[in-house]
Formats: sequence, C-alpha cells, structure tokens
Amino acid sequence: MDWGKGIILTLAAFAVLMLSMVAICVKQDDIHLVTQNYYEEEIKYQDQIDKMINASQLDYEVLSFDGQLKIIDLHLPAGAKGTLHLFRPSDARLDKKIDFDIKDTDVNSIDVKTLKPGYWRVKLSWTENGKAYYHEKKINI
Repeated sequence: MDWGKGIILTLAAFAVLMLSMVAICVKQDDIHLVTQNYYEEEIKYQDQIDKMINASQLDYEVLSFDGQLKIIDLHLPAGAKGTLHLFRPSDARLDKKIDFDIKDTDVNSIDVKTLKPGYWRVKLSWTENGKAYYHEKKINI
C-alpha cells in the first residue's frame, strides 16, 4: 500500500466516525434543561440572592434529611408558606413540587421513599412574616 491510499483510508475512517457521532447525537431525545425559561430566571436572580441571604441569616436549620428513614424534615415556624421542589438534575420528568402551609410545627415531614434512588437537590422557598427565603440542599437517596 502506498501513502495516497493510507491517507484516503484515514480520512474516510474519520468521516465515518464523525457522521456516526452526529447521528447518535441527533437521535438523543432525553436532554433536559435545568429550567424551561432560563432567560427569565436569570433576570430574576437578584431576588433569589436576596432570599438566600435571608435564609442564611436564620439561626436555625430549616431543612434536614434522614438517609436511613428517607424523610425530609422542615423546621419552619407556624405561618410559613412555600414550595418544596425535589429536583432531579439527570431527568426533569422525575421532579416533584410540593406546596405547604405550616399550621402545626410538629407535623413537617415529607416521605421520599418513593423517589428514584440517586442524586437530588431539595429546593425550599417560603415566606414567613412577609419576608421571602430560599434554601437548597443536596441529598442522595
């Protein structure tokens, strides 16, 4: 074999490899964005930063996870209202949002045994006495 045939075979193999990679990428349909409206979320991010600062100034832990019992406990005072977002980064179809209104401080547990095992982000946003808060925790179920 001479140099010309070797170069042509190498270029042909490279082209076949690139075309197959493009075909594989085009066929993927399970690509999930973090959020569908990320432009609007980016514009509102200063509000999110303010909520995070408010939560960091609290003198108690608002969210805890028990890995053995697979329970998320909310340690919020009565009158707090908000949303608990169970966010699965690898598959948006598994996400869950739970609205809550704390009336009794003794009953604030959420059972997560039914969730698919793996990495989750728990995003807690709530209002209390007219002030907005946000706290995020990473858990592994």
